Amino acid sequence: MTDVVTGEAVVLEVPLARYPSRLVAQLIDVLLQLAVLLGVLLTVAAGNPSGAVAGAIAVSTLALVIVGYPAAFETLSRGKSLGKLAMGLRVVGDDGGPERFRQALVRALAAVVEIWLLGGAPALICSLLSDRGKRLGDVFAGTFVIQERLPRRPDLPPGLSVVPLPLLGWAQHLELSGLTDQAADDASSYLRRYHELTPAASWELGHRIAATVAAQVTPAPPPGTPPADFLSAVLAVRRNREAARLAAGQQRRQPRPAPAPSAPQPGFPHSQPGFPPHSQPAQAQAPPQPGFPHSQPAQAQAPPQPPFQAPFPPPAPPAAAPAADPAQFPGQAAPAWPASPPAPAAEPDNPSAPDSGQFAPPV
Repeated sequence: MTDVVTGEAVVLEVPLARYPSRLVAQLIDVLLQLAVLLGVLLTVAAGNPSGAVAGAIAVSTLALVIVGYPAAFETLSRGKSLGKLAMGLRVVGDDGGPERFRQALVRALAAVVEIWLLGGAPALICSLLSDRGKRLGDVFAGTFVIQERLPRRPDLPPGLSVVPLPLLGWAQHLELSGLTDQAADDASSYLRRYHELTPAASWELGHRIAATVAAQVTPAPPPGTPPADFLSAVLAVRRNREAARLAAGQQRRQPRPAPAPSAPQPGFPHSQPGFPPHSQPAQAQAPPQPGFPHSQPAQAQAPPQPPFQAPFPPPAPPAAAPAADPAQFPGQAAPAWPASPPAPAAEPDNPSAPDSGQFAPPV
């Protein structure tokens, strides 16, 4: 396994192709290429062409079969030749992306020297020295070969995939936040091969893996717990919690159903479907008042308000002048008091001018 950092800065863990599988895939491709070359040469020889024509056909066929076949086939199949397809291998770039035509062409040209001319010795030496098993063509092209088809992992034994009965109470308070994926994978591999190991090897390997897992979980298992039971309980609780978390996430992502529309109420035409949502029916409709056809139904009729009163009372009108007593004026008529005081006479602008009885406009 190796880590690959993609262009989006995502770290992927991919399985590397082992050298025996790569060797078998290369042998399949070489045998197919030799068969095609032999068939073309026999066909050309049967036609008995001239020397120049036979040489041109031989060189063209050799270039197409040795260089054109792997470059075109790997480009079209995104990193697979017939031999790699049979062995479940694929050529990918150093960033984990599919192989491009330029990379396939560089690998095919390098194979002419390191495989066809030198018998594959440089490819073998470079593959043994590289941490990703690269040959010279992979080094020049920036590619490596991965194992795409992996064998199916066996399932856990029936007795080792659940929480044992003595550990049910302890497993309810198990804290797994510190458990790493590597430790969980080691425990899973140990349980899958539990019945294939000898008792001594199973006991030793189980204690070693159980000690690693026990240091990452809390609380500690009860004293005297077998390693297989302890690891089985930890993996079962981890699997159940992850399944519950995934189910809860899917439930949150599901759209909530829309609320069912309420039944229309009689007497309120605005509550029927098709009206704007802001028109809501009134809670209590008051009977229409006679003489007011434009009155709208109100939710609750407000009580009558008292008439407006000013905070200060208006000034009282001036009292009428008392009537004159005739006894106070003997032999004379009572003077007639005007209802209101007389207005002052307008003074002329020019006091020296005689009063002509006409209005003089102001200067």
